[in-house]
Amino acid sequence: MAALVGRRVLLQAFRGHATDRGSVCRLGAVCYRPRFCGRGKELEMSALAWNRATVRHYSSDPKDDLRVRYLDGEDAGIVVVGLNRPKAKNAISKNLVKMMYDTVEDIKKNNKVRSVILCSVVPGVFCAGADLKERAKMHQSEVGPFVSKARALITELGNLPMPIIAAIDGAALGGGLEMALACDIRIAGTITNSAKMGLVEAKLAIIPGAGGTQRLPRAIGVSLAKELIFAAKVVDGVEACRLGLVNHSVEQNESGDAAYVRALELAREINPQGPIAVRMAKLAINQGMEVDLSTGLAIEEACYSQVIPTKDRLEGLAAFREKRSPHYKGE
Repeated sequence: MAALVGRRVLLQAFRGHATDRGSVCRLGAVCYRPRFCGRGKELEMSALAWNRATVRHYSSDPKDDLRVRYLDGEDAGIVVVGLNRPKAKNAISKNLVKMMYDTVEDIKKNNKVRSVILCSVVPGVFCAGADLKERAKMHQSEVGPFVSKARALITELGNLPMPIIAAIDGAALGGGLEMALACDIRIAGTITNSAKMGLVEAKLAIIPGAGGTQRLPRAIGVSLAKELIFAAKVVDGVEACRLGLVNHSVEQNESGDAAYVRALELAREINPQGPIAVRMAKLAINQGMEVDLSTGLAIEEACYSQVIPTKDRLEGLAAFREKRSPHYKGE
């Protein structure tokens, strides 16, 4: 029954214009059992269901390639960005790059956004990588500029000031995995329709061109990254979690959206925290990881100084003193 409710409400949630911010996105509650990497027991949690099977849009309209929802109500501040190219397995095309660029710019300018979930609206796949059919039609002189645009897009995705979570409920290959690697946190569904991840460009006699050779070694270490890239290896969610490629490996549910459900649960854990503090923490971590410890500590100090004069910091102190939950406004 819960699954049926999830299907009905999800269909309503993604009905309408892809960037409509006015409608409430409410999904039916279900119970699932996520399996967290490194934990010996399962945790039963209640969360919102995302049943992609009910939103298969086989439209040729390029406006349908990306579906963006600004949630509201108790989930205000969460933005769900859904890849939606069913016939192409969400392959990265010129149009998808353009739409994602526009979306990233909109999100970047919106101070009310506290977290972003990047997922797929298409069952069984996150993103299959570059659109090779489109690529085959390109003149050789067009390939380089297109790859540069895709690389710049993924960089901008990673540079969003708020946390971004990749919900990988299916294959994430090539550019698809590079997109997920640019996110702050990655969650993979396993067992049924388990996530398959890999930088498989070497099979096509090319190399990862959208940050994969740089972000994968930073995520799992140089030697392991070389093995995966050189051999074009594909790993499932469990192995990806063991390697440190994803934060959590969750047992897939009947709706095929376990990673999304866990991502939404995590976004809800992030949302009540001080939004300016979270943004500054992300900036300090990202910039600090690229420099020596001494410089990193100076970056942390500079970021800390940004939160001292905020109203949110005073609200946090007042809430602690009054033994109540804080109400942060991002000010």
